[in-house]
Amino acid sequence: MFKATHQLIRKLRSNTSGGAAMLAALGLPVLIGGAGLAVDLSQWFMWKRELQHSVDQAAIGAAWALSNKNSKNAYRIRAYQEFSANRAVTKNFASQKSILLADHAGGTDNSVIVTASVTEALPFSNIVMGRAVTVSVKAQASFKDGSNFNACLVALADETGVLDIGGNATVNARCGLAALSCEEDAVVIDGSATVITDSIATCGTASVPEDNEGVVTEGVQGLEDIYASLTPPDNPAAQSYNCQGKGNKAFASINPGTYNGGLVVKCTTVLNPGIYVIDGGVLDLTANYDVTGTNVMFVLKNGARVKFGGNGNNNKVTLTPMQAADFAGTAYAANADDYQGMLVFEDRNNNPPNPGHTLNGNSNSLIEGLIYLPSGEITVLGTAEVAAQCLQISAWRIRVSGNANLQTLCPTEETTSVGTSIAEVRLIA
Repeated sequence: MFKATHQLIRKLRSNTSGGAAMLAALGLPVLIGGAGLAVDLSQWFMWKRELQHSVDQAAIGAAWALSNKNSKNAYRIRAYQEFSANRAVTKNFASQKSILLADHAGGTDNSVIVTASVTEALPFSNIVMGRAVTVSVKAQASFKDGSNFNACLVALADETGVLDIGGNATVNARCGLAALSCEEDAVVIDGSATVITDSIATCGTASVPEDNEGVVTEGVQGLEDIYASLTPPDNPAAQSYNCQGKGNKAFASINPGTYNGGLVVKCTTVLNPGIYVIDGGVLDLTANYDVTGTNVMFVLKNGARVKFGGNGNNNKVTLTPMQAADFAGTAYAANADDYQGMLVFEDRNNNPPNPGHTLNGNSNSLIEGLIYLPSGEITVLGTAEVAAQCLQISAWRIRVSGNANLQTLCPTEETTSVGTSIAEVRLIA
């Protein structure tokens, strides 16, 4: 019996027919299992990719909402909207999500974290593990508010060096400087000049001394000329300038209206309140005579240019702009709030010849209001000493040089708004 059994085993061992079938039978469970695992893994990967995209968009959407003061309280709603809008395959799965503010890069609550997970059972993995699979994701986006910029010295041209301060000039304007130009070196401050300010904003770049680098903001998109759509007022009544008396007793009291060919002061002069249209020529207040103009506006057209200050003289120039109430009863009453505070308004097609407008000399001047020169260049030079409670200059180009000393004490919130930089949002995790 034992011998017969041994012979049978020897025959079976030497017989190889049917081996492939046996191997196939042994490998089939592995093959089926591998295929099932591959199908489930592809499903998990698709869930995770869709879910990650959803939380990325939710974090970015919430961050944009937080960067805007008008929508910051709705950042959770924005996050939920973006999360839901980007789900398709997983939208019917059991899910959990959270939206939290977090500190980032030394800031406080300046980023938003969105986490989410979905749970769903798949046929093969559920048999193997006996439970559903959970896929979890996380996204974090930081945000930085756009900054509001105001300035009392604003250069409007889109060129290089539109705001140029050099020589031994001193500019004290904490209310801010701005250049709308997006060119390189839109703002240039020479190392010998002294500039005291809390803000320098430009769409382009700024070349400034080390002492000023901390207040410079470059690449600001959205800077604008807020007066660009405003039309200069008119006052067609023809007027002339005449001095009464002789010598040191000569005196002129003049009325608003249109001065053809310019207005050149030749004696002590008082300008009565109202709109003065300078039609060509020069508005020249530089002679050695005192000039006083309370609640006045100068409108420049047909190539007219201004010369404020003195030529080494000790004349006193005192000018204040019209206020909203001064436009009552005129054709411009409805836009009084737009015109108030504007001392000089240059027509956009004025295009004055070189050397353009000047603020010059050693004058004892007190000039208030906005000098708005959208088509002209103004140069402050020589030994000009101009002090003002609130003097503002917006011009095509602004140059300050020599030993000029320009000081304006405008509160920042009362100066010209030049726009808001675009908020910054970044997906950081």
